[in-house]
Amino acid sequence: MKKFNLFKEIIIVDKPALLHAVNASKEFAIDIFGNVHYEPFPKKTPFIFQGKHAPQAAISLSPSSAPSLGNVLGKNYQVLEDEDRVLIKAFSNWQEIIKRNLQEASYDDTTADGVSEFSSKDLEDIGWHATEFNIDYRTLVEELEEKCEGILLCIEQDDPYQFSGLGFLSDDTHAKEVLFDFCRSKIEEMMQNDASYAPQNLTEDEKEAAQFFGLLH
Repeated sequence: MKKFNLFKEIIIVDKPALLHAVNASKEFAIDIFGNVHYEPFPKKTPFIFQGKHAPQAAISLSPSSAPSLGNVLGKNYQVLEDEDRVLIKAFSNWQEIIKRNLQEASYDDTTADGVSEFSSKDLEDIGWHATEFNIDYRTLVEELEEKCEGILLCIEQDDPYQFSGLGFLSDDTHAKEVLFDFCRSKIEEMMQNDASYAPQNLTEDEKEAAQFFGLLH
């Protein structure tokens, strides 16, 4: 997965396209790559803005008469208009960005508690059973971020360290395969090398988890 750190990234939007969206008085969104979208919005696409402009006067906006696009987008964005481009820094609006993107995210790593579930039922079933063998969600997420395609939309800074992020997996089927194989291999090793996880010593919940991963019949 690729990390997209809003503390460092500048989103560049085509100015005519953005003005057209504002003039249309329809719900629109700007993704992290600067593309402008209209409803229905694409799935699993992280947005830095989603909303609708309601002009106070019935005068169409144009490059020569447009009000500040910073005012249109909102006070929590840093906006620079540069000829046919609009440059946006969005990290100050992080809390609102979380709300806008949470429903489409594969997992939520924005709280102090860290990741506690996956939005995909298939991934969540794997995560739920893996916890019976003390494989936590942080370990699972690190495996996904290393081996799967997608975007980790975040704010991250070093001093003092701060991190908050939403994960967007591009392919849930591939992610399921990666996660299942990882957990199966790890649990199989535990059952072979740790006496407390030997088949005869497993609890009923651990047996159910081992069966889920095809390690018991």
